[in-house]
Amino acid sequence: MSSTGAPPPPPGPPPPPGPAGGVRHLLALRLRRAQEETEELRAALAVRPLTALATGVLAERLGCGPAAAGAQLLALAARAHLGPQELAADILTTLPADPPDSTPGPAAAPPQPPQAPAGQAVPVLESALARTADMLGAPAAVLWTVRPGGVLQPVAAPGFTEAERAPWQHVPPGVPTPAQQALARRAPLGPTGPVTATLGAARAPYRLAVPLHRADGPSAVLELAWTTRPPDPTPAEHRRLHAAAEVGALTLTDGLSPGPARPATEPDDPDTAALDAALAPALLLSPEPATGTPVDFRITRVNAAFTDLADRPPHRVEGRTLTETYPRACAEGLLDLLLRVHATGRPHHADTLALTFLTGQTPAPALLEFAAARLAGPPGRLLVSWRPTGDDDRTDRLLRTAQRLSHLAGFEEDLRTGEIHWTPRTADLLGLPAGTAPVPLAALPAHVHPDDEQAVRRVVNAAVENGRPDSTVFRMRDLGSYTHYVRLAAEPVPDPTGRTAAVRGAFQDVSAQHWTETALAATTESLASTRQEAAERHLLALRLQQAILPPAPPPLESAGLRAAVRYRPSSQQDRVGGDWYDTTLLPDRTALLVVGDMAGHGVEAATGMVALRNALRGLAYTGAGPGRLLGWLNQAAADLTGATTATAVCARYHPDTRTLHWARAGHLPPVLLRDGTARPLPMPHGILLGAADDPDYQEHRLAMRPGDILLLYTDGLVERRDRSVEEPLDHLTRTLAEPAADLDALLDRALATSTADTDDDTCLIAVEVLAEPAAGPPPAPDPFR
Repeated sequence: MSSTGAPPPPPGPPPPPGPAGGVRHLLALRLRRAQEETEELRAALAVRPLTALATGVLAERLGCGPAAAGAQLLALAARAHLGPQELAADILTTLPADPPDSTPGPAAAPPQPPQAPAGQAVPVLESALARTADMLGAPAAVLWTVRPGGVLQPVAAPGFTEAERAPWQHVPPGVPTPAQQALARRAPLGPTGPVTATLGAARAPYRLAVPLHRADGPSAVLELAWTTRPPDPTPAEHRRLHAAAEVGALTLTDGLSPGPARPATEPDDPDTAALDAALAPALLLSPEPATGTPVDFRITRVNAAFTDLADRPPHRVEGRTLTETYPRACAEGLLDLLLRVHATGRPHHADTLALTFLTGQTPAPALLEFAAARLAGPPGRLLVSWRPTGDDDRTDRLLRTAQRLSHLAGFEEDLRTGEIHWTPRTADLLGLPAGTAPVPLAALPAHVHPDDEQAVRRVVNAAVENGRPDSTVFRMRDLGSYTHYVRLAAEPVPDPTGRTAAVRGAFQDVSAQHWTETALAATTESLASTRQEAAERHLLALRLQQAILPPAPPPLESAGLRAAVRYRPSSQQDRVGGDWYDTTLLPDRTALLVVGDMAGHGVEAATGMVALRNALRGLAYTGAGPGRLLGWLNQAAADLTGATTATAVCARYHPDTRTLHWARAGHLPPVLLRDGTARPLPMPHGILLGAADDPDYQEHRLAMRPGDILLLYTDGLVERRDRSVEEPLDHLTRTLAEPAADLDALLDRALATSTADTDDDTCLIAVEVLAEPAAGPPPAPDPFR
C-alpha cells in the first residue's frame, strides 16, 4: 500500500501512577490521544491531493461528474475496508500509462454492468434481504431490478422456492403485478391483496411494494409477501420500508458496479451483510477480550446509515472500545445491557431507551429506539441498532398505548372492493381465534348474540344505507358466556356523489364498564330501597316515641307534687333514641317518677323502651318499692327486649310522710335543689338492666320538705366525649341553683345551658314538693310492707 510519508514514532507509554495519584497518568493519556489525532490530521492533509486525483480519474473513466465520482470512491473504499486515501493511492499506482503520442479522444461510454444469471441471486444479497424481511414480519421478499424496456427481473427472493421463481424471471410492463404497479406509480403500493399474478402468489397473496429510483444505478422494487393481510404500516415502518429498498438497491448497484473487488482472501461476512442491511444506524461490536468472558466491546464497523450522536465521523468511532467511545452511556447501563444480551443470547428491543452522550464535555441526553442481538458465529459479535425517536414515532407509540389501555381496535371496509382491514388487536378484542379473517359489516349480525342482532343491523344500515354514524353495544355469539360486551361505533366515508364508499369505525371492549354500570344500578336500586325502609322505620320509631311521651305530665297535686317534663330529640333525624320518662299517680296516691335510656337507636330502641315503660307501670301497681321494681324490670328486659340493656332511675314519693324512695340501674343520680343549693343525691348500688340474671338493686330514702325540687334526667343532658361526667354535672348544679320563675323555666334553662356534645336524646322530669297535698281518696294498703 502506497504512502506519502512516515509519521514520527509514537510517544512512549506514560508513566504508571505513583504515590502522587493518577492525575499525571490521566494527563499523559490525554496528551497521547491528542498527539495521535494530530498525526491523523497531518496524514489526511498529506494525502488529500491523492483523493482529488483519484476522483478525477474515476470521473473520466466512469463518464460522470466529480460529485458522483467522489461518492463512488467512498462507496468502493467502504466495501474494500480501506480508507479513501489508501484506495486513492491504489487506483493511481495501478493505472496503465498512456502512450506519449496519444491524443485524448472522446470519453468512452461507461461499462455496462454484467447481467446476473436468471434466477441466481448474490448470496450476501439473499441473506441481507431475508433478514430485512424477518425484521419487518414478512415471511418472504423479492428484490426486482429494472431492465431495459421496463422489464422486472428478480435478483433475490428469500422465502420462495426455485419452482416459484422460475415462471417469473422476466415480468413485462403490461403485467399488473404489485411491483410493476408500484414502479408505474413511483410510490409504495399496499398492503394489498389477495393478488393472483406475481411470484409465489398462491402461498403468500398479500403484498407491499416499495420502488426506488436512483440516478446512478438501476431502479429497483422491494416487494414483501405475507400469507395473511398485514396491518397498515406506521410512519416509522414506512421509513423502514424505504430504507430497506435503498439497502437492496445499493447492494445491487455495488454488486454490478465496476471497481476493486473485495480481496479473495476475505470471504463474505454474513454479520457484515446484516449490518449493511440494517434499516437504522447500526454498529457491529466484537467482544473484548475475544476469548473468555467479555468486559467490553470493540466497535468493528458501522453501517452507512450510522450517525454518531456525538457528531464524530465513522473513522473516529470504528476500532475503538464502546466504553472509550460512549463513556457516559456505558456508565448509565448500556454496557451492562449489552453484556447481558451477549451472555444470554436473547435479543433486546426497546421502543424508548434514555441514554446520555457527550458532545465534547457537554452531556446530551437522547431518547432512542434501540435493538441489540447476538449474531450467530464463533466470535459472538453483537449487532446494535439505534436511532433517535421522532415526533411521528412517539405519536405512533402513544396511539398504540392508548388503544391498548382503552381496549380499542379499529376497522375499515371498502364497500366498492370488499377489502377489509382490522387493526392487530381486533380479532382478540372480539374474542375470535387468532388469524380469523376480518368479518364484513353485513355479516356481523350473524356473529352476535340473537338479542343484539337488531341493534347491530341498525348501526350497519345507518352507516351503509343512510350515511350517518351510529353506535351500539353487543355480545358475541361464539363466546362460551355472554359476559363480553363490545361497543361498535361506525361512520360512513362518502364518495364525491355523496354515497357511502367505505365504513370506518372502532370496536371497544366495554365489559368492565357494563358490569360496573350494572352493579351501580343494582346498588342504586338497593340503596333507594334501603332509604325507603329506613325512612319508614324512622317514622314508626317517631310515632312510638310520641305515643308514649306525652308533652305534659298528668296532675300530681293529689300526691303533694307539682311536675314539669321536657323531651329534646336528637338533631340527627335518623337517630331516634330510647330515652323515656313516666310520671304516674298510683292508686295509693303515691307518685311514680321514672326516667330511662334504652341502648341503641331506631325502631328496636323505641320498641324496647315501650316494653320497659309499660312493664314498669304495670309492676308499680303492685305497690312494690323502687328496688323491687327494678329487679323485676331486669328480668323483663331479658324477656321482652331481646337481651338488650338499659339504664333507669325509679322513684316513689309518699305524700303522707313526704318521703322519697328511689333506686337506680346504672343511671346518673337525681339532683336535689333545696334552699338555693343544688346537689346530686348519693348513688345507691345498681347495675344496668339486662346485664345480670339476678342483681341486687339498693334502695335509698330521702325526707323531702315543702319547696324542694327534684330533677330526674337522662345522660343526653350532661354527657361529653372529651371529659368525665363530674364536670358537666357540676355545671348543671350551678345552673339549677340560679333562681327560676317556675319549673318550666328551670327545665328550659337546663337544656339551653347544657354542655353535652353527644347529640343524644334527653328526657327531664322536675317535681316540686307542695306545702299540703290536695284532698283525695285514702291510700291503698301496701301488701309488700
